[in-house]
Amino acid sequence: MNVHLVDGTYELFRFHYGPSNKDTRLGAQRGVLNTVLDLVDGGATHIGIATDHVIESFRNDMYDGYKDGSDIEPDLFAQFPEVEELLELAGFTVWPQITHEADDGMAAAAAMAAADDRVEQVIICTPDKDLAQCVTPDDRVVQLDRRREIIYDWAGVIEKFGVPPDSIPDYLGVVGDTADGFPGLQGWGAKSAAKVLSKFGHIDQVPLDVAEWEGLDVRGAAKLALTLRENFEDALLFRRIATVDLDAPVSATVDEMVWQGPGAGFDERCAEIGADRVAKRAHELFWNYG
Repeated sequence: MNVHLVDGTYELFRFHYGPSNKDTRLGAQRGVLNTVLDLVDGGATHIGIATDHVIESFRNDMYDGYKDGSDIEPDLFAQFPEVEELLELAGFTVWPQITHEADDGMAAAAAMAAADDRVEQVIICTPDKDLAQCVTPDDRVVQLDRRREIIYDWAGVIEKFGVPPDSIPDYLGVVGDTADGFPGLQGWGAKSAAKVLSKFGHIDQVPLDVAEWEGLDVRGAAKLALTLRENFEDALLFRRIATVDLDAPVSATVDEMVWQGPGAGFDERCAEIGADRVAKRAHELFWNYG
């Protein structure tokens, strides 16, 4: 079996801001439900959806500038718990994250599923660069950008970022992530970070003396080394922030992730949000399911 893990928060944002969405209060929910049903239509049987039930997480205690959701539009924010309820009524397994984030939920579920000998492959459905760190050398865990139809295996992550998956937190630690609200280190861009980390692997393995960077062709190497030396603790903090937490609460086994089909209250909920056609599709898919 294959296991599909979905970034519910990303999908909600994607459909809310999509050009075809004419209903900013309810339209995104219809889109999210339909795109998860697309997975079923494509043969997916075991699906887990991680969401940010609240935006703040344990990372806000680590860094004051970390994202807190204050910039989210009210119409979008109101749909967070509603889309969770809708997906649960549709029979999908949903993991609303409170102390953790959706990224942590997908990562924890990927680790759980990959440990099951029955699972052939775990497919993390999100373009979020944080999840690239979960990709495994044996391609047992891969990342899928569904919108661009690109699968990132181990080689694909290296091709995209210039570093292997296990160096992604280090890469983000020095480059920063504006979407998550931490800046990285001044002067450290994607190209310089890739060159340095592809040679040394991790932040705490990078020599702080540029003389030890011999043979490394990096523009402004001396300044980069000085910046790292002067902001070393910040770099480690940002790396920790960028590292997914595998202790996030998710299902205990992949057996709990089997799609159960529409349940009581599903049709009524779909009628409320104008998703009758999507509801019909869900029933038809479940009729032919398995």
